[in-house]
Amino acid sequence: MYIENINSPKDIKALDIDQLNTLASEIRSGLLNRLTKRGGHFGPNFGFVEATIALHYVFDSPKDKFVFDVSHQCYTHKMLTGRRDAFFNDEHFSDVSGYTNPEESEHDFFNVGHTSTSVSLACGLAKARDLRGDSGNVIAIIGDGSLSGGEALEGIDFASELESNFIIIVNDNDMSIAENHGGLYKNLKALRDSGGKCGCNLFKAMGLDYTYVSEGNDIEALIEAFKRIKDVDHPIVVHINTLKGKGFEPAETHKEDWHWHMPFDPETGKWLWESSGEDYGDMTCDFLLNKMKADKTVVAMVAAVPVCIGFTEDKRKEAGRQFIDVGIAEEHAVAMASGIARIGGKPVFATHSSFFQRTYDQISQDLCINSNPATLLVNTASVYGMHDITHLGIYDIPMMSNIPNLVYLAPTNCEEYFAMLDWSIEQNKYPVAIRIPCNGVIHTDHAVDTDYSELNKYRVTQQGKRVAIIALGDFYQIGEELAELIARKTGIAPTLINPRYITGIDEELLRQLKSEHINVVTIEDGILDGGFGEKISRFYGTSDIKVFNYGLKKEFLDRYAVEDVLKQNHLTPEQIYNDIFSEK
Repeated sequence: MYIENINSPKDIKALDIDQLNTLASEIRSGLLNRLTKRGGHFGPNFGFVEATIALHYVFDSPKDKFVFDVSHQCYTHKMLTGRRDAFFNDEHFSDVSGYTNPEESEHDFFNVGHTSTSVSLACGLAKARDLRGDSGNVIAIIGDGSLSGGEALEGIDFASELESNFIIIVNDNDMSIAENHGGLYKNLKALRDSGGKCGCNLFKAMGLDYTYVSEGNDIEALIEAFKRIKDVDHPIVVHINTLKGKGFEPAETHKEDWHWHMPFDPETGKWLWESSGEDYGDMTCDFLLNKMKADKTVVAMVAAVPVCIGFTEDKRKEAGRQFIDVGIAEEHAVAMASGIARIGGKPVFATHSSFFQRTYDQISQDLCINSNPATLLVNTASVYGMHDITHLGIYDIPMMSNIPNLVYLAPTNCEEYFAMLDWSIEQNKYPVAIRIPCNGVIHTDHAVDTDYSELNKYRVTQQGKRVAIIALGDFYQIGEELAELIARKTGIAPTLINPRYITGIDEELLRQLKSEHINVVTIEDGILDGGFGEKISRFYGTSDIKVFNYGLKKEFLDRYAVEDVLKQNHLTPEQIYNDIFSEK
């Protein structure tokens, strides 16, 4: 195998075209080995094998610098830069992350997992190169789906001002995670259909030179194109047309399903394990579809991740005009939701917690200052959510709970979640965000409230004394276990409280606790700094009540085990119990 002798990009430069094509097949076998067993971004990586080989054949990394947008397509790059064992040797799977990572290799310049950033990051590299008087090519690699993100367009708009070497590879496979949305994709299609020659050209309109490669999976054609533009003295776009999932028929045919995939049987394509339980994505989708059928003003909105709330292709068709995918444009989605709500529409915008980070200004300025009653569903907002450093969902509480006028709710079970969602859609006073539970679908036999209009009223679920446990959202179950442990070991049942509201405190209840309690424990599924527990501590600051705040310390975690993180942060019932009673 040729791949066995590839320890750096220099090792492929002596291969001829036939050998490079063989190498591409070997690389796909390595991709398949890892992805069948570990899962990961399947379609993007399979579609970009030839382009990566051609890039490393022509350019000289790391002097020539590659910046991969999102890093969904960086696996071949990793194999060619000394990390092949992480794909061919099962024991080394954990050696690399699913994204570019400077800690792994000098050929990676950024830890990137969010979209639409590569052009801006690469602009910075090019500018610094020019200021320092250095040489070398700077190449930003971006998929067509990422072009819908505002930062990508900002970067492309600026790029022509560099007036020096700067190369943007646009990997156009006519797909985002799902189908592309937005007017610019009509221009990409026109460029593909005309072989790059149509008069309307988005990239030229922004002052960039442009060239087109119709066969984006043809190594020889790509090498010829890259040789022509290597060491170019001005910014240029190389638009290549690739096939997402190339080399694996199911991924070529069902591109959306195979963008990212769980471990699977390579013979059948079926997942190695199937979820036998309920799923909040599917349940949320069905709930919203029923709402839509009863009320034509209800609209579900996503930003390129429709299945985060269960909207598969068939469900999107069923929803019709009442479903909106704005592409990778979360800022636009929040502002648009505010506009829909302003004149009586009932928008529900859902995306992942780490993607909501891009929308702080819109939530604050466009939505909350105007107090428009849109609903935001915050998915994977939990230590139980995504585990990669770029997709952590543990920072939303400090970010969102401190925006005035926003009502941020944390349900503790399935029935409470859907009651909150129903109330949020039907009320017309407040912008509301809801954390979708992330610790499994937990049901309750107890009645849940259906009206949350009386803001910041906590719910006492167990009346006790001496110790009061205020357990928020996904960590309510930890609170239940702690309450049982305290009662069993001390013979005195503590008070257990479901606060429900992240954005405010129940001052009346907190004052009442002073009469029969000496300790208050807060437990939250997020970082402590600026979080929920600090609000409780501040309230009791001058009193005799001792407050114990439990949550996560402020840090970037990567590829962690939840159990380890909980123990490191003293978030097991036993650890909390020992902390409280060791004070005695």
